[in-house]
Amino acid sequence: MKTMTRTLLIIVLTLVVLGSVLVFSASGTYSEIRFNNLYFLFKSHLWKIIGAIAALIIVSMVPYDIYKKYSKQLLIGILVILFATFIFSPKFKGAARWIDLGILRFQPSELAKLILIMHLAELLERKGELIKDFKHGFRYALFWVFVVSGLVLVQPNVSTSMIIVFTAVTLLYVGGCRFKHLVYTFGSVSAAGALVMFAFSHSRERIMTFWESLVGNSEPNTQVLQAKIGLGSGGFWGVGIGQSRQSDLFLPESYGDFIFSVLGEELGFIGAITVLFLFLALFVIGVLISKNAKDNYGKLLGFGISFNIAVSAFINAGVVMGVLPTTGITLPFISFGGTSIIIFCISVGILINIARESINQNKIYTGNIEEVAV
Repeated sequence: MKTMTRTLLIIVLTLVVLGSVLVFSASGTYSEIRFNNLYFLFKSHLWKIIGAIAALIIVSMVPYDIYKKYSKQLLIGILVILFATFIFSPKFKGAARWIDLGILRFQPSELAKLILIMHLAELLERKGELIKDFKHGFRYALFWVFVVSGLVLVQPNVSTSMIIVFTAVTLLYVGGCRFKHLVYTFGSVSAAGALVMFAFSHSRERIMTFWESLVGNSEPNTQVLQAKIGLGSGGFWGVGIGQSRQSDLFLPESYGDFIFSVLGEELGFIGAITVLFLFLALFVIGVLISKNAKDNYGKLLGFGISFNIAVSAFINAGVVMGVLPTTGITLPFISFGGTSIIIFCISVGILINIARESINQNKIYTGNIEEVAV
């Protein structure tokens, strides 16, 4: 277990360091033109990394049982914040998703994903076999999933809302819910989600542009087209760190959601595959840590966290490669941003604590065995 924890930390720190290098490379030109300072966005990113690493260390020392005890209160609290964000926050690019805290713009939907996982894990453990009964178990989980995803959807933030539903459905399946309940629910939500996506002009345009590009009737939107050019320009080995042409304002905001394109351009196919492999390894290690957790809550919480990180990474890569419609999903630990990297590092801190608690439990168990033997 200690080896897995160390490996997990090494992977996360590797991704964070790589992300810092790529953010500097991708944001330099924009920072120079927009802020007359080559290092402006890079320095902002570094401060957020320091905060994220500090959060990881602190959370890793907090017993994860506390989340089980207060998961419902935390969930109600984040629902209030989501509602307040929608009502009172000024719109940015047509959406009210952020709260300005001065030092960073906080996106409550990112925290909502994590807290929902905490509460669903608690509910699944508490309900036990009752979760297979729709009336006495499943509907309670369904209620919280719909409320959280609904409040995120109306911001509007369609992509995050769909990830919340997808992650929740997967966690509920692992937690023992009936497959037919999940199929009916996911099918209904998908149909409703499709209608809602076409109701919002920005998501409708993204989907239609994506579909037209798939059938060959048009080119992808400018951002996706430039991202694919960047990936293709990297070849097998890449053009080298700091040599990206797409970051010279050809690819808009290349340091954010589309940083995977800069990664592919500078480090090539081998670099892009290696990073995706690291995310896959992170997921596998997270699942193994979860499997060895001391209780069912730890198993479900750890799995949900690991799955959320992995699915976010692969959806981001899919968007950049043009195989998925454009979303606002960041590349975990690598993309520029405050809320995303902090929440993902907190998630890893929880995973480390699950592993730590498991190690302590084994020590107690081993000690009791030795006492009995003596």
